[in-house]
Amino acid sequence: MRTPHVVAVMGVAGTGKTTIGPLLAARLGVPYAEGDDFHPPANIAKMSAGHPLDDADRWPWLDAIGAWAHGREGRGVVSCSALKRAYRDRLRAAAPGLVFVHLTGDRQLIEDRMSHRRGHFMPTALLDSQFATLQPLEADEAGVAVDISGSPEEITARAVRALDALPGLTPQ
Repeated sequence: MRTPHVVAVMGVAGTGKTTIGPLLAARLGVPYAEGDDFHPPANIAKMSAGHPLDDADRWPWLDAIGAWAHGREGRGVVSCSALKRAYRDRLRAAAPGLVFVHLTGDRQLIEDRMSHRRGHFMPTALLDSQFATLQPLEADEAGVAVDISGSPEEITARAVRALDALPGLTPQ
């Protein structure tokens, strides 16, 4: 199996970043970090109240995730929505070897999954703002899109196969 320096599991809320991230890290044998843990309390409060974050809210959060990725000595998985190209560029500026796994799926499936989550601060009402903000990976960005249909284990296996097929990754 091959692995990049650090993998960022990205996508809109409800795609399963927090579920797939640890499974992927376990499969790759690397540390995992939950991106939501890098949010300052003000961000959590804002989203909990049903207000989307703006870029000024996101920059410190992205910088903290980038610092974590940079400090991994080339090995790790972190979840992070990374919805805009500018956010991914900022993360790559801190951790140049970063590769993205973009979890993608049908909006209805994602909304259904979100509505069944318990104890998460992100309300389903913000899903539209997430999709409005989303800029999918571009051809010049290191990463793969992975469909979220199926079980977490199937999604993780799909992600591992897609990462393994990326050119330029080194054997583990």
